[in-house]
Amino acid sequence: MMDKSDSAYKTIGEVAKILNLKSNDKGALPTHVIRFWETQFKQIKPKILNSNRRYYDEKTINLLKKVKFLLKDQGMTINGVKKILNNEDSLKLDEIADKSIRTENLRNKLIKISNKLKELKNGKKNTR
Repeated sequence: MMDKSDSAYKTIGEVAKILNLKSNDKGALPTHVIRFWETQFKQIKPKILNSNRRYYDEKTINLLKKVKFLLKDQGMTINGVKKILNNEDSLKLDEIADKSIRTENLRNKLIKISNKLKELKNGKKNTR
């Protein structure tokens, strides 16, 4: 039994529907595709609960959407997608570095502005 906080999790069947993976002739959802991707991409980590059922959270589903897009729509290879996903981990680091640089720049600008304001407030008589 799953509690409320797990309601965000979807089963593999629901995920196959969300991804709009084409069902086979018998109308069965191709959940094997998702299981295969899981073996290929270490970033895809479903929560595996009682009796081996897989549950996917939103983050994992978004990752699967990206994988499907790159493989099916962009026609990339598994290895090509692996490279992108592995780079994304390093991209996140770049982004963090980038944000801290921007924060530093903003801080410097604010200090300059605040100094300027102080000058204006105090210095009206001195500047002339």
